[in-house]
Amino acid sequence: MTKFPGYYDTSDGGYIDQDGYVYVMGRMDDVINVAGHRLSTGAMEEIISNHPDVAECAVFGTHDDLKGQLPLGLFVVKAGVSRPSEEIKQELVKMVRDAIGPIACFRDATQVARLPKTRSGKILRGTMRAIAGGKDYNMPSTIDDPVILDEITATLAKMGYPKR
Repeated sequence: MTKFPGYYDTSDGGYIDQDGYVYVMGRMDDVINVAGHRLSTGAMEEIISNHPDVAECAVFGTHDDLKGQLPLGLFVVKAGVSRPSEEIKQELVKMVRDAIGPIACFRDATQVARLPKTRSGKILRGTMRAIAGGKDYNMPSTIDDPVILDEITATLAKMGYPKR
């Protein structure tokens, strides 16, 4: 409570939109190292979430032999959106490139039906990062629906994760 007198500092980042809705985007310390540049995955998520067809998203770092880490995005579209996933992906890549620059190296994203979350609604980025990296993980005891991890594993496998 010393950093912001009277308020508890959770180290979460977010924003309040013009209608007063509060969006908690993620941990402020959730950064990835892309070719020696520290980049915020939360900043990339904020950009992606501004796309008119995206309901929610998650960005996390994956291992890359050349650059250290590269961002990987998963997004859920809003109800009623029937546009091709690849078209939306290209728009998201352009949005991140325009806002952050080519240094973000954001080019890998895919649409999913839903994201794994805890019962309180927190997206399980660390678990998805472990799956993409081929690492062992413990199923969080607070997961809302364990079946979603099989769905995410299958989706990431189609994308070539874990990289061999």
